[in-house]
Amino acid sequence: MKTTGKQIAGFLLILFLALGITPVSAQNESHYISVSGVIKDKKSKKKLEYVNVSVPGTGIGTVTNEDGEFLIKINDSIDAKSIEISHMGYSNYRLPIDKRTTTGVEILLNANVNLLNEVVVESMEPLDLVRKAIQRIGNNYCPEANLMTGFYRETIKKGRNYINISEAVIDIYKTAYTEEGVKQDRVQIEKGRKLLSQKSGDTLAVKLIGGPNLSVYLDIAKNPELLLDKETLSCYKFKMEESVMIDERPHFVVSFAPQVNLPYALYYGKLYIDKQSIAFTRAEFSLSMDDKNKATQAILKKKPYNLRFKPEEVTFLVNYKLRDGISYLNYIRSEFRFKCDWKRRLFSTNYSIISEMVVTSGKVGNVDNIPAKLSFKQSQSLSDNVSSFRDANFWEDYNIIEPSESLESAVNKLKKQH
Repeated sequence: MKTTGKQIAGFLLILFLALGITPVSAQNESHYISVSGVIKDKKSKKKLEYVNVSVPGTGIGTVTNEDGEFLIKINDSIDAKSIEISHMGYSNYRLPIDKRTTTGVEILLNANVNLLNEVVVESMEPLDLVRKAIQRIGNNYCPEANLMTGFYRETIKKGRNYINISEAVIDIYKTAYTEEGVKQDRVQIEKGRKLLSQKSGDTLAVKLIGGPNLSVYLDIAKNPELLLDKETLSCYKFKMEESVMIDERPHFVVSFAPQVNLPYALYYGKLYIDKQSIAFTRAEFSLSMDDKNKATQAILKKKPYNLRFKPEEVTFLVNYKLRDGISYLNYIRSEFRFKCDWKRRLFSTNYSIISEMVVTSGKVGNVDNIPAKLSFKQSQSLSDNVSSFRDANFWEDYNIIEPSESLESAVNKLKKQH
């Protein structure tokens, strides 16, 4: 049996060290229009986070931040007529656009619960359904090598205060999904920046090692050993939950939880499977905290001898987007919460690391792999390989995830320290 617990230890590592700086190059400016605004629930007026915003028929897109805000940049060479808004549990919405930059758009989405009630979903054994979806990965996902561009952001908080904000535009090379495994898949940093706390109490810094490589390893359809290993499916108990609509398509929802005790930590969570194509569209899963020692072994690589580490929560979200009948990786989010305290000290300190990656464009077929010498290494951290915040127009025409109000405030505070 394959050691799934060791798989996570191979790329989700937390390290306590000092930090360094390495500059990277910038991209040439090009012409584009932009559309920005906020997306809300039409009935409650609640701002909706992680909503997909894309240009139909292309791989161009982004997601809303935790304040429901978005900004999407569209190159003039693309004859885009509209942008499409899609979110789980809501009807899709298309916003017509022209060749002018538009700001302050308010988009109200309708919940599509009634649409789901009209769909007859036949009962199925949940384990059989998951196995069938695994078998169809080669049919449902990209059959050719593809090169994607994505935006990656990593934030680290000590208590309520940000101590590290790192972000980058990355290239992601993926072999065909008919080739199981990610050994040849690579990530490269195009450009990036960081902002670190200068307070003396924050000199013991926290790092997420190999962070941008989450774009490779958390792709459960391409890397089934993480969660969908056929040999370890029997370690979980699967259960059918209430169906949902995603992109106006009915989806099975299968929950899972560990049912055996192994030497390493397992996961619990939910899988969302397209009823028509039997493709995995979304995965929400968390590392089991039933045994804190096992959870620690899965995520911690190194720490000072007299520092005690207490994991609290490790969660992941993986989304795919359907385009021309093929599912493509779209959005990944990870969250680590833990406590640290020094021996002989009375109080512990809360830490949290949140990373997210959204695919903003891509090319399929006829693409070259990223050279190994240029790829982001598993032993590296993003903050060691990007420059400091300086230029207000740093991102130029790249699509990013708009910073939330709280993150903007944190950036301003950290800038004052410098």
